[in-house]
Amino acid sequence: MKIAKDIVLDETDIALLRILQQDGGVSNLELARRVNLSPPATHTRVKRLQQYGYIRQVVALVNRELLGLNLLCFIQVSIQLHQFEYAERFYTIIQQFPEVLECHHITGEYDYLLKIVVRDHRELEKFVIHKLTPIPGVAKLHTSLVFREVKTTTALPLAEAE
Repeated sequence: MKIAKDIVLDETDIALLRILQQDGGVSNLELARRVNLSPPATHTRVKRLQQYGYIRQVVALVNRELLGLNLLCFIQVSIQLHQFEYAERFYTIIQQFPEVLECHHITGEYDYLLKIVVRDHRELEKFVIHKLTPIPGVAKLHTSLVFREVKTTTALPLAEAE
């Protein structure tokens, strides 16, 4: 992947990114029609956006509840010692847990914020007791259960090209 610092996005690039954020499976022909370019020119632009890292990957967003993953939670984690080795070990271990959708190193009372998904409260208990608490350095956890997802999006707010 090339570094994106030397590339300038124009209105067409922004339009392509907006469309692809809403429907990553749109055909190149339909994409070209929507941005008023030829299909080969559209394909070239999309490949360039991928090459420069503006498009990291194209994925399917799966309905977790249809798969029985009914419990969405946020878990705040505090570690005992703020040393590099504990942080690196935490990063390595947390990457191995498929329940963890996101992990963020944050400021404030806690050090990490995890977004996890499990089937039910029993799986949550197993995850917390058998996976999170045994991680070396974990000192404190605070779990919040999600009642309802009010807004969920993966689309970034894109400004118009300048």
